[in-house]
Amino acid sequence: MKETKVRIHPLGDRVVVEEISNDQKSKKTLSGIIIPDTVNQDKGAKQGKVVAVGTGKYIDGKLVPLEVKVGDTVLFQWGDKITLDDRDLYIVADTSLIAVLT
Repeated sequence: MKETKVRIHPLGDRVVVEEISNDQKSKKTLSGIIIPDTVNQDKGAKQGKVVAVGTGKYIDGKLVPLEVKVGDTVLFQWGDKITLDDRDLYIVADTSLIAVLT
C-alpha cells in the first residue's frame, strides 16, 4: 500500500480509509487478534488503513477529537467510496468505525 499523502481532508467526524486488499490482510494480528473471514466479504466489515482524519465532533459545544489517527489499521462499515489519484478510498463516519487493530 502506498504511504503517500492524500489530497483530501475530511470534515468533522469523518475519516478517510484505504481498504487493505485481500492479499495484504492477515488472519491474525501481531497482538493475537484473529480477523474473521467475514472481513473479506462485502457484506461485513472491511479492513483498512486510515490515511486522513477530520478534526472531530462537537459535543455540548466542545470539540472532541477522534480516537483514530493516520496510520491506524481499522475495521469499518459503510462508507462513501471515491477514487482519488488512482486510489480507492472510503470516507467513513466515526460511528462506522468498529475497531482499531493493534
